[in-house]
Amino acid sequence: MAAAKAVFRTPTPEDGLKVWELVDSTPGLDTNSPYAYVLWFRDFADCSLVATVDDEIVGFLTGYRRPEEPATYFVWQTAVSPRHGIPFLGVKLFEEAAERQRARGARFVEASVSAENRSILMVLRQYARRRTAGITEQVLFPAGLLGEGHHDEILQRIGPLPALDPATDTPTDTTSPLKETAA
Repeated sequence: MAAAKAVFRTPTPEDGLKVWELVDSTPGLDTNSPYAYVLWFRDFADCSLVATVDDEIVGFLTGYRRPEEPATYFVWQTAVSPRHGIPFLGVKLFEEAAERQRARGARFVEASVSAENRSILMVLRQYARRRTAGITEQVLFPAGLLGEGHHDEILQRIGPLPALDPATDTPTDTTSPLKETAA
């Protein structure tokens, strides 16, 4: 039997409720209202992705380009269903979203995470390393701004990323070549 294969696509407002249900069932994620996801997929769909298997949403990623820094892509929230059976789906989802934005001119990728979230930190560091880009971290929002029981949100900033030629998706900066290795 062939392994399941995920399809990545741009979300639509109709995906909002299913994404909210996935968030609601994922421990450790901040649950926003279903309305927030419906609205997000109307206004920021071009910076977000859903992963589907047989038309079922098995993962998602929300992100946006920072208005005051349009070359910066911020990844806000991501989750995958634990029963999807696709190895490294979360990694693939992140890389697909980041590379789509990079092809559109993003030179930096940001995400905020808990300092204890080792798996996400590993994904971010691997992404930076494979693209010969630096990564810095600093407190974005201290826990006190986010309510009782919340952790500090630590900003991970990757970049600058080598620019891509939109026609070929290859780096245009020959002084910093894109180095791909097996995941």
